[in-house]
Amino acid sequence: MSVDVDSLLDWFAETARDLPWRRPECTPWGVLVSEIMLQQTPVARVEPVWLDWMARWPRPSELAAAAQGEVLRAWGKLGYPRRALRLHEAAAAIAERHDDVVPSDVDTLLALPGIGAYTARAVAAFGYQRRCPVVDTNVRRVVARAVHGAGDAGPASNTRDMSDVDALLPDDDFRAARFSAALMELGATVCTARAPRCAVCPISHECAWQHAGRPEYTGPAKPVQRFAGTDRQVRGLLLDVLRGTAEPVAKANLDVVWSDAGQRDKCLDSLLVDGLVEQTADGRFALPGEHG
Repeated sequence: MSVDVDSLLDWFAETARDLPWRRPECTPWGVLVSEIMLQQTPVARVEPVWLDWMARWPRPSELAAAAQGEVLRAWGKLGYPRRALRLHEAAAAIAERHDDVVPSDVDTLLALPGIGAYTARAVAAFGYQRRCPVVDTNVRRVVARAVHGAGDAGPASNTRDMSDVDALLPDDDFRAARFSAALMELGATVCTARAPRCAVCPISHECAWQHAGRPEYTGPAKPVQRFAGTDRQVRGLLLDVLRGTAEPVAKANLDVVWSDAGQRDKCLDSLLVDGLVEQTADGRFALPGEHG
């Protein structure tokens, strides 16, 4: 089981997207922020928000000093806003426990609030150029096709997926980290799920899927995530109202965003429980930490 490391690294050096968190001047903190933002959110939406955050909060201690409401406001419409609060908590822990320096060790990163296995490995690899398997959906698809000859990866298996990628990584830390980034880039831009561009793939000559005649994927269907009408949409609409004003708002201002009162009130309650919204002493609603 192998992938032509040199061919993939040469391709990556020539064609990789110029993303700000990939540039040499980006700190491990910048990498951590990008990884949290990129979870379930496209690069095009993340980049302007990331640039604003790094200009405003270039160090963890500066983000930790910001009010939660300010952090949520800056998060904007990236979605899944609890990620912003988890990042805020992680920043405080980094400032307090690690002298404002993002840890380089995976286990130490995992001990930070809200940092999971994928993010910890990504920061070690891309922030510190460590040899560390990093597996996302794009990497799983490339490995499934190039190595196993399958049209897609099927259900995730952490043990199998990590083992597959670890077996492909070069021994050298720096080359391994670049290789991990190149695998992701290949899956995101060439070896895509619906329209793979095999003619420009740098490893097509050794791709098991190509040699097998590009068979269709016949495994379990992946669930399709819908958005319209979901609690996630309603929560976003409620937060939009609060982000759009500097003052707490009355319940009536929130009621107009969704006609189903039961669903709307359930979503407002869930935002309160999650700490994304606070109720003021006079019964109005605001982003957390901005008003008494």
